[in-house]
This record gives sequence, structure tokens and C-alpha cells, in this order.
Amino acid sequence: MSVLAKFRGFDRAAQLLMVNQFGINLGFYMLMPYLAGYLSGPLGLAAWAVGLVLGVRNFSQQGMFLVGGTLADRLGYKPLIVAGCLLRTAGFALLAFASDLPSLIIASAATGFAGALFNPAVRAYLAAEAGERRVEAFAVFNVFYQAGTLAGPLVGLALLALDFRVTAAAAAVVFAALTVAQLFALPARRAAESAVRTSVLEDWRTVVANRRFVAFAAAMVGSYVLSFQVYLALPLQAEYLAGDRAQAVTSALFVISGVVAVAGQLRITAWFRGRWGTGRGLVVGVALLAVSFLPLAIVPSGGIFGDAVALGALLLAAAVLAVGTAAVFPFEMDTVVSLSGNRLVATHYGFYNTVVGIGILIGNLATGALLGAAHAAGTEWAVWLGLVVIGVIAAVALAVLDRSGREPTRGGRHRKRPSHGMPPSGRVVDYPTQPLPARR
Repeated sequence: MSVLAKFRGFDRAAQLLMVNQFGINLGFYMLMPYLAGYLSGPLGLAAWAVGLVLGVRNFSQQGMFLVGGTLADRLGYKPLIVAGCLLRTAGFALLAFASDLPSLIIASAATGFAGALFNPAVRAYLAAEAGERRVEAFAVFNVFYQAGTLAGPLVGLALLALDFRVTAAAAAVVFAALTVAQLFALPARRAAESAVRTSVLEDWRTVVANRRFVAFAAAMVGSYVLSFQVYLALPLQAEYLAGDRAQAVTSALFVISGVVAVAGQLRITAWFRGRWGTGRGLVVGVALLAVSFLPLAIVPSGGIFGDAVALGALLLAAAVLAVGTAAVFPFEMDTVVSLSGNRLVATHYGFYNTVVGIGILIGNLATGALLGAAHAAGTEWAVWLGLVVIGVIAAVALAVLDRSGREPTRGGRHRKRPSHGMPPSGRVVDYPTQPLPARR
């Protein structure tokens, strides 16, 4: 079945959320793929400072998701989506003028916190609208997500011919348009169970007490550290290898990621789900993220095999990373909802991304500093191999969680608990396990 046919199978609100995500990523990826190069090139920041700016942006988004998720459960999903788009408009506008490190950090924090406001609300809203079709809905959602990822760098590259500041201003205009569109077109939607009867601290204690969910969030930190390298380590590697052609190579990295998801997301989801199911499919997807950095560990520079081979290894790494990310995303989003027991869903998304946001901040600082030092010493392979090890550890942790979610039956066999086991309510919820039909 085609993406368009799948898209038409959802209601108007879900369709609007998918189209909105395309717009969000269009504006975001017009700018972000080139930010590392802009910071290290025209602004002359050191690698550790580039890692700090990008890490602050990501932490202020994912590290503050808990606040955004809590507000979404209490105030409704639409107000947080509109407020987030408005704040990102302001953040990108500031980034168009910032030139010193403190101003860049403030602008990055604003754009990140904007994501903390609208991302949990969007995902909780979509999960509520999709019901039992969550995995399918998130697969289609990721097609729109990646289509924006594909179009954004191309538009950004064209605008870079003028100036990076023009690109930042154009991205601000995109988010201003999204703010107006969501304000008037998106239906209002609140959480199924209102959180106003309990305090914020009680809600947070409920989430933290969900040990299986917390363990899942901790295990997924490694996968986020790896997938985020498409914004940090891979563009920096492009700078090291391509020099003046780095912007074109960076655009190619994001084009590859977008094409893989747009052309293959539904097939990848259906194949992984049909072959391994949600739990083990997630494990295999994270393992694939780890494998994606092996080409760079083998060919870390053009010194031995030449620049062409080194660039080929970089593009291959981006392609495998894109397949792994496409495999992980729908199962990951579905698992968060399943482990929440369909209660305080946005708050669970918020806590989840707070945990991985802390991990990404640490991972970015370490990766940026180590990659700069390793490049100077000619030992880049060690950084790429270290990323492989991180992915292997994450995959093993998820495999242990998946195995512990199987209940022994009388015959000694195991019955898989849906989506990593028992929800915090203590009830086993019957989630659908049939694979998605492949596209014809």
C-alpha cells in the first residue's frame, strides 16, 4: 500500500499532524545541517564549542521535554504545539544575528525548548488519534518527518549561496507560518485522562515509579547518541574530508537519510515487524545503528585508500544509519505509549526524552572533543569504533529488557508481553501484533 493511501486512512487531525511535521522539519533542516559548519567555519569556534552549542540545543529540547509533556497533559495538546512553533520562530530569528558564544547558546536553547513544547504534544496527540494503529501511524508520520529532512537541506543549500543568516531568517518565516496554520486549522485535543486532579510532582512520581519504562529510557540513550551524529560527527567528518565541498557533502548526507525514509519507511517497518515483532525489531534496529559506524572505523580518512573511498564510507555510514533510524522510530514511539499504560502519555514522552537528552548532551561534548583531538592525532578510527561499542551496549540492554518481558508458560515456552511487557497499571493490554502490509 502506498504512503498516500495509508495517509488517507487516518482522520483529519492525524493528517494535519503529519503535514505539520513536514513543515517543522523543512524549517529545521534548512538550518541545522549547516550549523556545525557555520560555527566551526565563519565563526571560528573550536570543536568543543560546536559540540556545546549543539548539545545545549538538544538538551534544552529533550532535557525539557518533561515540562512540555506535563503541560500538554494538563493544558491540552494544541496550545503547546502552537506555543512551540512560536518560540522556535523567535529562536531562529535570533540565530540569524548571533555571532558570539553566549548569544548562540541562548538562541540554541530557545529553539530547543520550542521542540520540548510541541514534540510531546504532537506524539501524544497522534497516538491518541491512531489508537490501535499506532505503529502504522508513526511509520507514516516518519515519512513526512523524513520528507522534511530531505527537502530542508536542499532549500537551505540554495539559500546558503546568499548567506547563512538568510537561511536562518527563512527558517524563522517557515515556523511563523506554521504557528498561524496550527492556531486556526488544528482541532483542540486533551489527554484522555485529565491530569488536573493530581499535582505535577505526583504525576512525575508515577512516571519515575514505572521501573520498566525508566529502564527502557536508559537503554535507548545509546541509540540517540548514535542517531544524533548525523548533525555533529558526520558533518564534521565532511569538513575534514571535503574542505570547500563540505556543504555539498553534508547536503548529500541528509538527502540520503531522507530518501531512505521516504522511499522505504513503510517497507522497513513492515519487514522488521513481520520478522521480529516490536521488541526484537527495536533491538535489531539499534544494532544496525551501531553497524553504521563500522565503515568510518575501517576508513577514517583518505590517507590509505584515498579521499573518494573515505567519502564513500561516510555516505555509506549515513545510509545505514538512516535505515536503522527508520526501523527504530515507530517501535520506539509505540513502546513508550504501551509502557505508559495510556495514562499521562505526554508526560511519559517528556520524561523519556529528558533522560535521553542528558545522555545526548554528554555524548555530544565527548564526541566533539574527542573527534577534534583524534583528527589532529590521526586516530579518528578510535572515535568511530567507540560509537560502535555504544550501540552494541544499547542493543544488548534492549535485548535483556525484551527477554525479561516474556512470561513462561506451562510448556516452558514464552509468551511475549506486548511492547516490552506489563503497563504500570498492572493490566496486560492486548495491543495488535499483526505486521503492516507491504507496499505494492
